[in-house]
Amino acid sequence: MPIYEFFCKPCNTVYQFFSRTVNTEKIPACPKCDNKELTRYISTFATISGRGEKGSDDMDMPPIDESKMEKAMGMLAREAEGMNEDDPKQAAALMRKLSDATGLKMGSGMQEALGRLERGEDPDTVEQEMGDLLESEDPFIIEGKSGKGGSVKKAGPKRDETLYDL
Repeated sequence: MPIYEFFCKPCNTVYQFFSRTVNTEKIPACPKCDNKELTRYISTFATISGRGEKGSDDMDMPPIDESKMEKAMGMLAREAEGMNEDDPKQAAALMRKLSDATGLKMGSGMQEALGRLERGEDPDTVEQEMGDLLESEDPFIIEGKSGKGGSVKKAGPKRDETLYDL
């Protein structure tokens, strides 16, 4: 029995809906403002080590195009099949490809960590030295335009922990 998540733009909130059957077509109305145009949200199912102590709300990601994410995950699966797990350069390259394919931009700490992996540094050393920075920073940035043409970081959506019926 799955739980689906939907994002309401006017409320800037992600809501969880419990379904007694698999239902990938139904889109509920917002429980708060009755908005009928909710966006299906990709659920976070894995976190960077150490983040769990603060709670998963720190890891909220923006709503993204589900078909774009499916294509990116297919590409990731194909590329990961032939990847040498002991090669940090390949892992970093795969992460960059995934970021490019999904349109999600990485934060400066994640960019630095990937750069170090691309230079062949040991992943455990990178995590040990950068762990605090990576834990305190959002791994992804939602880009928008500021009044002067630069990009700004927007706040991620709130998360309503109530479980609603789909």
